[in-house]
Amino acid sequence: MSPLPVHIELLAVGELDQPALRRAAEEYARRLERYARVHQRRVPGEPIPARRTQGEVQRVLEAEGRRLLAALDPGSYAVALDRRGRMLTSEDVAGWLNQRMVEGDSRLVFIIGGPLGLPPQVLERARERWSLSHLTFPHQMVPVILLEQLYRAFRILRGEPYHY
Repeated sequence: MSPLPVHIELLAVGELDQPALRRAAEEYARRLERYARVHQRRVPGEPIPARRTQGEVQRVLEAEGRRLLAALDPGSYAVALDRRGRMLTSEDVAGWLNQRMVEGDSRLVFIIGGPLGLPPQVLERARERWSLSHLTFPHQMVPVILLEQLYRAFRILRGEPYHY
């Protein structure tokens, strides 16, 4: 079998420690393997003090940002998941994936921050910023939602049935 042209990586802060969410993420990653190579990588999260000062928040974000940037492949097309990012429909994601493949962007990395989000240095490194919703989700749900949407997008691109 020839190598798959698209490599998708989820680069996230902290472990996915809820078993149900971990199973769901693994299931969608398994389904996606039909269309792309999928890898989930995690960097350690920084402990968040119970009483957060602005300085503590900044310290946590900077530490996590350094870890994310060190783990980020310089040649990858990075997309940061950020509440202020652009919102897309499932069809938009399919079109975006198609465009990436046409333009030869075969290494796609989706960056997921910890509970405090992503620091400016990571947002600046990303080529794009996406928001999954106007709603706020626990950061541990984001990999499941993102993997499901990527799976759905490939199904749309291939004209395969999926619940729209």
